[in-house]
Amino acid sequence: MRIVLVALMLLTAPAMAQTTTPGQVLQAAVSQAIRPGVLEFTSRASGLSIAMNALCRAPSEGTLALVKGQFLQAALAYGRVEFLRIGPLMEDNRADRLLFWPDRRGIGLRQVQAILAEEDASATALDTLRAKSVAVQGFGALEFVLFGTGAEALSGPEGAFRCQYGSAIAANIAQIAGELAEGWFAPGGIADHLTRPQADHADYRTETEALEALVGLVSHGLEAVRDVRINPFMPTEERAARPKEGLFWRSGLTLDMVGANAQGMRHLLAQSGIAGAVDEKNIGLGNSIDFEFRNVDRALGLVTLPLEQALEDDKQVQALRYLVIVTGSLQTMIGEQLSAALGLSVGFSSLDGD
Repeated sequence: MRIVLVALMLLTAPAMAQTTTPGQVLQAAVSQAIRPGVLEFTSRASGLSIAMNALCRAPSEGTLALVKGQFLQAALAYGRVEFLRIGPLMEDNRADRLLFWPDRRGIGLRQVQAILAEEDASATALDTLRAKSVAVQGFGALEFVLFGTGAEALSGPEGAFRCQYGSAIAANIAQIAGELAEGWFAPGGIADHLTRPQADHADYRTETEALEALVGLVSHGLEAVRDVRINPFMPTEERAARPKEGLFWRSGLTLDMVGANAQGMRHLLAQSGIAGAVDEKNIGLGNSIDFEFRNVDRALGLVTLPLEQALEDDKQVQALRYLVIVTGSLQTMIGEQLSAALGLSVGFSSLDGD
């Protein structure tokens, strides 16, 4: 209830004026972007769990369609905060438990298929599911349950076990989302450390370190979008397109998730006002960054076919190649130009070759 009340206060609060000091930037980033984004994910995850329970109680084509819609909403809400790879998301394996990706060897898929084939009852209870592999308890596993081979059974009684497993996954996602919200609102937690750095903190001792973390989240997030979400399915001189290397290809959400990732990062930059904290000669950098984010939207808007078909259409492949270029340009503008303009040093990516 406390989180809900705080959410209402946040969502009805007026936007902050343009920020200029590091302290204002950090405070706005947390209060106007990060916390509202995490709360939105919590709400969507709760809706997904409720819908899954309804499907299991009364399976039908209608309730299955409702669940699929809730899956879309929850996945994209997570996509908008997925780049916040600090604090609560990086604790207790939450990032991997929510979304185990990439799964290049198909380990997670085989584990999910085994649970369904064997009707492993331990996968239908939240406590025992959470003790299993991270690959079988998050969005990737739930996507296969809802959209993979045999998913049509969910609309009738023959899909009872599959639905119970999906319900446990949805409950797990909702619980983790709640844990993220609690982490970002905890007194003396990540939000306080980020907005009020102190010399005795192990994470953020100065405002400079906190700003570097903020800029790094976006820079590295853009790198992940390009190298983990887009490039793996793109055709090259050495190989043909691989549409099934795209995240959420079964549900058709591959590019929607890319869009959600970009939206979340753009929102953080805009709400924090970080580009307004630069000196006079760099004051136009914020507009240039926003222009490139609009180019991301334009490129995605040109891809009108399902991914597998789009990768066979020259014009849409060119739009996707342009998307790769634009995300690279944004990474340079934010990780190098904005970082330098703010007097920051953004470290290497955390992808570590993934």
